[in-house]
Amino acid sequence: MGKVAFIFSGQGAQYVGMGKDLFDNFQTARKVFDEADEALEIEITKLCFEGPGEKLQETVNTQPAILAHSMACYSILKDEGIVPDIVAGLSLGEYSALVAAESIDFCQAIPLVQKRGKYMQEAVPLGKGTMAAVLGLDREQVLQICEIASEEGIVEAANFNCPGQIVLSGEVKAVNKAVELAKSKGAKRAMVLAVSAPFHCSLLKPAGNSLAQELEKVNIKDSKIPVVSNVNADFAHDSFMVKQLLIKQISSPVLWEDSIRKMVKNGVSTFVEVGPGKILSGFVKKIDRNLTVLNVEDTESLYKTINYFVGVSK
Repeated sequence: MGKVAFIFSGQGAQYVGMGKDLFDNFQTARKVFDEADEALEIEITKLCFEGPGEKLQETVNTQPAILAHSMACYSILKDEGIVPDIVAGLSLGEYSALVAAESIDFCQAIPLVQKRGKYMQEAVPLGKGTMAAVLGLDREQVLQICEIASEEGIVEAANFNCPGQIVLSGEVKAVNKAVELAKSKGAKRAMVLAVSAPFHCSLLKPAGNSLAQELEKVNIKDSKIPVVSNVNADFAHDSFMVKQLLIKQISSPVLWEDSIRKMVKNGVSTFVEVGPGKILSGFVKKIDRNLTVLNVEDTESLYKTINYFVGVSK
């Protein structure tokens, strides 16, 4: 068996009820949710379990909610002796990866991502920015489209998720223009996404500046598990570098496909998606069909994953 990577969910994976059965069945998960409530001074646990959905969708709530759920899942796996060789996370998920790698303490990460959500939301007035997914075109084509559409305003590639799936981000008019161009260039699909802000583009630089000030107050340590960063799809070891990359990450494209390939190149053959949803699992399968992909988000998927590792170690 090759190496194991844990990959952590990003924003958009949240749903009402996430983490509830883990909280009910595992002491260690309860401890994580309790710590999250304490660190935030709002009942994020109640929001995860009961909603309302539209409140959970608010970026300022979504980010700490996903981090709490992801860490609850991780803490149970760790208790079971299942630990990763390498970690990474999509956008917000990178914070979960850093907590898993013991680079940031959970109780500091939770308020940090809440503020990150707030800064990201405030950076661009509502209705000014948006994002779109383009399916079925390659990188070169998408970057060309952005170049042409940028006559209408800012539009940039924001996520390179997997082959043939790239997300754009920017000003509404320019993103709409890019969607039209993508369709005319033969994209399988090109559609504007229901998001509240244009994440991972240069419009969010002010959010990065605000985050930089917050990061000064956070004690970031060198990671104990190798972490692959979204910004450069490379390993980020030391604390200084981690800080710089987290600031950049807000307004830089997420190099997810490259990050997965980097881990595979470093001997990873099994990926476990930790946290809500199976979005990342889908990306990994599209990047390389031969990889083993598991996920942990509830009791059922947890036991499936545990049984897999028990079987492999025999």
